[in-house]
Amino acid sequence: MAAILGLSRSPLREIVQIAGDGFRVRVDALRDLLPSTPALQAILNRYAAGLAMQVAQTAACNRLHKIEERLARWLLIAQDRLDSGLVPITHDFLATMLGTDRPSVTVAAGILQTKGLIAYTRGSVRILNRKKLERFACECYALVKQYNS
Repeated sequence: MAAILGLSRSPLREIVQIAGDGFRVRVDALRDLLPSTPALQAILNRYAAGLAMQVAQTAACNRLHKIEERLARWLLIAQDRLDSGLVPITHDFLATMLGTDRPSVTVAAGILQTKGLIAYTRGSVRILNRKKLERFACECYALVKQYNS
């Protein structure tokens, strides 16, 4: 995002949340390419705007909503990106992502599991009923999704 916005370096650190494939592009190569590809520039601008909105919404969500609603939201977002019902993630990392502690994640996951929405084992969460999980999640999931579709 820093390169799209005209910065030569990003002050942020990237973290890979879940293993998978990816690639990296040199900033100068991207900058050289963008003037000749307005469609790519438009896509990246839309992505940057959506990401900024998601960051702002997540900050508000972490302050205002219950941990189990936030966990449901995060799991839905992860499943959207993975296209799989199995999310390989630990409670410790979920705690970091949700701005809470591990015991709170364990309690929240227990609530979702008791309701039949997820099943969790050490290092992974399986989404059992996506429709019910969407209804259980706070409104932040639907709000962010409408801007990233």
